[in-house]
Amino acid sequence: MLGKWLQWQCDDALRAIKCGIILPDGQSITLPQDGYPIVEFLSWKTVFQLPFQPTLAVGEAYANGTMMIHNGTLYDALRAMMEVRENTQTTMLSKLTTLYESAFLFRKDGRRRAQSAHNIHSHYNLGNAFYELFLDPDMQYSCGYFPDPETDLTTAQAAKKAHIAKKLMLTKNASVLDIGCGWGGLGLTLARDYGASVAGITLSKEQLITAQAKAAQDPKLAVDFTYRDYRDVTELYDHIVSVGMFEHVGKKQFPIYFRTIDRLLKEDGVAVIHTIGSSLTSSGSDPFISKYIFPGGYIPKLSEIMASIEQTSLRVTDIEVWHDHYAKTLRHWRQRFMAKREEALAMFDDRFCRIWEFYLAGCELAFSHSQLVVYQIQISKSKGVVPITRDYLYR
Repeated sequence: MLGKWLQWQCDDALRAIKCGIILPDGQSITLPQDGYPIVEFLSWKTVFQLPFQPTLAVGEAYANGTMMIHNGTLYDALRAMMEVRENTQTTMLSKLTTLYESAFLFRKDGRRRAQSAHNIHSHYNLGNAFYELFLDPDMQYSCGYFPDPETDLTTAQAAKKAHIAKKLMLTKNASVLDIGCGWGGLGLTLARDYGASVAGITLSKEQLITAQAKAAQDPKLAVDFTYRDYRDVTELYDHIVSVGMFEHVGKKQFPIYFRTIDRLLKEDGVAVIHTIGSSLTSSGSDPFISKYIFPGGYIPKLSEIMASIEQTSLRVTDIEVWHDHYAKTLRHWRQRFMAKREEALAMFDDRFCRIWEFYLAGCELAFSHSQLVVYQIQISKSKGVVPITRDYLYR
């Protein structure tokens, strides 16, 4: 009876799915295609929840151990579910793919200062030792830049920083505001390798401790990291850069964000905003991600970004769209995380590790199968500041 109900809810999707599905009563309602695993649900609660909140149902089932995967891994099972999208747009199992397409499309888009600090704390203050397990040595927690398929993670992150530095068109002793400076890697690179004077700001106290400690190792560098909200900054800068922070601004704050950049950027200045973006229409929320990973944020369409920039005196001088670079980055993170899973288990517990495995695998598939991309938007205030061709980026 229950098996027939599930089949009625998602009949077309079940015909398209490539993995096998077994219900809690042992009934097999689909058989796996060659090379694909079998997913066994051990709880009827999960089955009932699937047509209504598929991402939360599958994520919590895996985290709680009430979803078993036979003859494969979680990644294999999620890939099979994602590939349903290529064959059907129907009901429960097609809905399931929206986790990966909107993995960063979080529920809240209002941003009071206290709420912003809380949201940052809940994700980035898990402890530096945890992030050291899977990030590169420079602790870059954003998309790397892969010039070729064989590029390793460390090289890709260095290439990303160099690419951004070229777009900023830095000159020696130029002042730079790094909004959402993370663990300080980008700011330190701009100060050390390009002679910039960098002010990095963050709302993560854990990240700030590491950034300040790194800066203290080379006191000759003109770099200063502080705990500060971007809306409270008053100084003017030659350059402004923000990498992986715009996702946390919130849609309602987009106009304030760009008005702030307009206010802080000098007339001959250049800014670069690096953010995840989506060309999909979405409700802007995902229950699993919002509940367990990022408790706030919003991934914009390009049109939404442009609408806010157009309310200022800023000029968009270049837009670059990165395809698949984040999928490659997330693949490295997932593989490194799984290789260090026992160390993560010693820090937290098995459920926490399962949540993060689900998050990393799902997001990797999002960028490899859906329309999630990374936008790099270069902005100036005056005509003629930026060259009229991109040649300068590749010399």
